[in-house]
Amino acid sequence: MSFKKQFLKSKPVCKVSFRLDASDASGAKSVQLLGDFNNWDKSVEPMTALKSNDFTATLELETGKEYQFRYLIDGTAWKNDTQADYLVANTFGEENSVISTAQ
Repeated sequence: MSFKKQFLKSKPVCKVSFRLDASDASGAKSVQLLGDFNNWDKSVEPMTALKSNDFTATLELETGKEYQFRYLIDGTAWKNDTQADYLVANTFGEENSVISTAQ
């Protein structure tokens, strides 16, 4: 699991590349990246599956904000990103990953 942040100079966005490794995806057929940035909408397109069985997605997020997110594996299992900036409790008694786009 990981993500890379790239702050753009041309506009106030941070290009974030999320990656869920095959070893963390437990043989998944589909993984969705859900969070504040897409209103936790389970109808969003799944992440791109790579030949390595890793999953990846790139988003442009507004700078100066924090976004909660999680990976949804095969529509049933939630997974946090171990490289998240930090974790925060959610209303389901679990935790969400948080990414900050503050520079």
